[in-house]
Amino acid sequence: MENHFNFSDAKFLQKIIDCDFLPIDFSHEAHLRFFWINIKLYGIEQSIISIQNQLKNYVESVGATDKYNITLSVAAIKAVYHFKLKSNSENFKDFITEYPQLKNNFKGLMNTHYGIDIYNSGKSKSQYLQPDLPPFD
Repeated sequence: MENHFNFSDAKFLQKIIDCDFLPIDFSHEAHLRFFWINIKLYGIEQSIISIQNQLKNYVESVGATDKYNITLSVAAIKAVYHFKLKSNSENFKDFITEYPQLKNNFKGLMNTHYGIDIYNSGKSKSQYLQPDLPPFD
C-alpha cells in the first residue's frame, strides 16, 4: 500500500500544502488523491487554481521546479473530475478501484485527448494547452 494512505484526507492535504510530504511518497496515485480531495472539497474551478498554486509551492520547496507541467496537471485534474462525476465512491480507495485506468493507464488516457507529447513538451510545461483531440467533458 502507498504511504499516502497513512494519513486521513485532511492530514494528507495539509502535508502537501505545508510542503511536508516526502517527495519519494508523492507518487502518481498520491497526486490523483490530492486532486480528488481538492475537487471533493472545492469543486473543479477552484481546484484547478488552488492545486496549481499548491503544486508550484511544493515543487519549489523540494527543488523540483523542472518537474512541474501545467498542461499535465490541469489535464489530470479534469480527468479525475470527469470520473468523479460518474463515481458512487465516497472515498479515494474505492474511487481508484472503480477507475483503475487513472492509475494504471494514465498515459493512454491522456493520449486520447492529446496528439502531442504533453509529458515532454516545453510549451506544455509553461502554459496550459487545450486538448487537440476530444476534450474532457
